[in-house]
Amino acid sequence: MIPPVEPLEKTARVSGMFSRIAGRYDLMNRLMSAGQDQAWRARMAFLAAPLPVDRALDVATGTADSALALLGRAKRVVGADPSDGMLRLGAAKVAAAGAAGRIGLVAADAQWLPFGDAAFDCATVAFGIRNMADPGRAFAEMGRVVRPGGRVVCLEIMPPSNSLLGKGYDLYLTRLIPLVGGWISHQPDAYRYLSDSVLAFRTPEELRDLMTQAGLTQVTFRTLNVGTMALHVGQVGGR
Repeated sequence: MIPPVEPLEKTARVSGMFSRIAGRYDLMNRLMSAGQDQAWRARMAFLAAPLPVDRALDVATGTADSALALLGRAKRVVGADPSDGMLRLGAAKVAAAGAAGRIGLVAADAQWLPFGDAAFDCATVAFGIRNMADPGRAFAEMGRVVRPGGRVVCLEIMPPSNSLLGKGYDLYLTRLIPLVGGWISHQPDAYRYLSDSVLAFRTPEELRDLMTQAGLTQVTFRTLNVGTMALHVGQVGGR
């Protein structure tokens, strides 16, 4: 299938933005999550493969943090991302971890994965699904390349609720993150985009329904960090 022009344009725009902030991306992740993002990725990896598997896929892999988290659950991992700048840093990180023989990084968009059907035992996406023009297609593609019985797991930031805590989180997203992110990365527009993309994204229930509509089954979710994050787990095949 030839991808439509509009999704391709969004992929190019967003991947270019991430390439520009790649050098400060990991630092901002640690700051924004108060150092918890690595633990969330480890939990995502465990949910994707409660028992060790042969091959795992991580899409929107960025600087390969989630691909490295999957190493404890899979013999081989493929990380896919359309941003060359992020992949370069990811490759250096994989090499430094001595994992180059087990993790392969490829330039690819999750909405059009260059892999055969049932090529992997599980697939993950962390903090990336909201950046895609067609998240439903990305989930469908992940479901296509995962074998029947395998899992697709998504870790994502959730929009603020209407509670008092949610209003405080709104201020954190819209004021503090663009200010700090812009200062550290010298790319304030990138962190305004982050805030805007979270605010415009789906609730945990809506994301569950989207995964189900994409063909995944038995989709469940749990919220983390007082509701500001969610982990969704879907199965390929079965009802």
